[in-house]
Amino acid sequence: KTCFDVLFYDEDMQEIMRHFAVCQVNAPGQHEGASTFPAGFTYPSMDKLSETLPIVLKHFKIKSVIGMGVGAGANILTRFALKYPDLVEGLVLMNINAQARAGQTGQHTSLCVLQPLKINPHFPQISSWALGPPSVVISHLFGQEEIKKKAEFVKTFRHNISKRINQTNLLLFMKSYNSRSKLNIKRTSLGRKTLKCHTLLVVGDDSPVVDAVVDCNSKMNPSKTTLLKMADCGGLPQLDQPGKLAEALKYFIQGLGYMSSAGMTHLSHWHPAFSTRMAFFHPWAITSMESTSKQR
Repeated sequence: KTCFDVLFYDEDMQEIMRHFAVCQVNAPGQHEGASTFPAGFTYPSMDKLSETLPIVLKHFKIKSVIGMGVGAGANILTRFALKYPDLVEGLVLMNINAQARAGQTGQHTSLCVLQPLKINPHFPQISSWALGPPSVVISHLFGQEEIKKKAEFVKTFRHNISKRINQTNLLLFMKSYNSRSKLNIKRTSLGRKTLKCHTLLVVGDDSPVVDAVVDCNSKMNPSKTTLLKMADCGGLPQLDQPGKLAEALKYFIQGLGYMSSAGMTHLSHWHPAFSTRMAFFHPWAITSMESTSKQR
């Protein structure tokens, strides 16, 4: 939640929010004020966490989602999309690392589901896994230069994570994330073993995980994947440049066939920030902005 509040409340995000509502779903023990897990508790693996999402969607009678996640959340959402492709219309993955643990300290995660203001099983949904690490992983999210330049920002972020999240439970999650297997994705001529949905990979050009995101992009279906490297941006684009990210999300959602008349502002002067074009996300014709089904 901490990672996405700034984005969701940003002025440029409100056009999206008028069509999708946010529903926060936390990973086990990661919500604010959570009780400490008992000694010996085995935290679910990344695969197990991904398998809980269909239960959430079924509870809210949600037929499909557009997933948005950061770091570990992006990793979990990718596993979910690989196992349940029919439930996922698209993914926005920030700071995604497709590899098994490579010396990382771990991260905290929670799940948000954006759904229509009037719950309608035929209307597209958006889900989001949000990340916020304690101080031990600040160096994973922020490069050294960014930590120096944005000392107050990083300090506030660390404080929020330390105070809002049960640190014992967080350690269990960190161990689970550090024990993750690599994502079963591979670029092949037949498009097998990769995501079936349209995917937007996002990373700041000053982020310490740029190489990991580029590596993940090399494993994706190039006809359905766009890599967006945000200029003058650090480890958390949704906090650093929420307005520009909101505009990118509008383009992405339009490519999925929704919000065809959405207004654009920032991106008219921002195209150099894209490492690849988004032109292949051609909008499908829809009856209206409030249409409950897409006409393809």
